[in-house]
Amino acid sequence: MAAVSLRKSNARLPPEVNRVLYVRNLPFNISSEEMYDIFGKYGAIRQIRLGNAKDTRGTAFVVYEDIYDAKNAVDHLSGFNVANRYLIVLYYQPAKMSKKSDVKKKEEEITRLQEKYGLGSKTPSSSSNA
Repeated sequence: MAAVSLRKSNARLPPEVNRVLYVRNLPFNISSEEMYDIFGKYGAIRQIRLGNAKDTRGTAFVVYEDIYDAKNAVDHLSGFNVANRYLIVLYYQPAKMSKKSDVKKKEEEITRLQEKYGLGSKTPSSSSNA
């Protein structure tokens, strides 16, 4: 019933609101069943993807069927305590995610070019070996 009143009173949502949520600060040992229990209270879930690689552990993507359910989950679960960890629940924004990977690629390219042209590295101690 709350979702129905939300739809009528809040006909226009902010542009960042999305059906896909990005969740950080999850306990590493959380199961997908526990994720469905926590996030399923706010609406029908299409998919949950838990990060299992070394650099993605503690993160997940939660995809809701309805955008209003996703908004409700963000409103209620941001800061929610799970196993003494406070969840960070954000709307997934592909543009911001790709910028992070672009920065890493550019840093790698700079390092490669520095090595190729024999330029000094970022640390001053390595250039004083002469």
